[in-house]
Amino acid sequence: MTNIKLNVLFKKMQKDDKKEVLMFHVLSDELPHADELLKMPGSIAILNVEESEAGDVDAEFVSIQRDNKKTVLKFNIKRDTEGKVSKLYSFAGSNVSLGLQPSQMTIDEFYEDDHEGIEYSVDDDGTVSVPEGQLSINDESETKLKVVK
Repeated sequence: MTNIKLNVLFKKMQKDDKKEVLMFHVLSDELPHADELLKMPGSIAILNVEESEAGDVDAEFVSIQRDNKKTVLKFNIKRDTEGKVSKLYSFAGSNVSLGLQPSQMTIDEFYEDDHEGIEYSVDDDGTVSVPEGQLSINDESETKLKVVK
């Protein structure tokens, strides 16, 4: 596995309801390890900000954009169940050493949901049967909040 080390500006870290977006800028005319980096977008990478205690983090390598002043590396991190990403916030806006290597994980595996969900079965005629005691559509409509004017 190729392990790439880059000195980058940790430009931005942005959170929405489903993912964290991390952007790094390589401020140089030349891009070290350009051949390896250009093959990685669209796959899962293991990234590591050496200055932090976060350790290795799995991330989707979304894109790489180059112009004459910089190269922008954009990553999405889906879940932070171990609290690793929160350890990176203090480094946003500063120069860091970024370690990157390809992951064996596929995009589908990365975006799989880890929740248990609701048990159900589908009958031959297409109707869905839910075991007793689970939330039903009728229960849901009874629990909606009422708007008070």
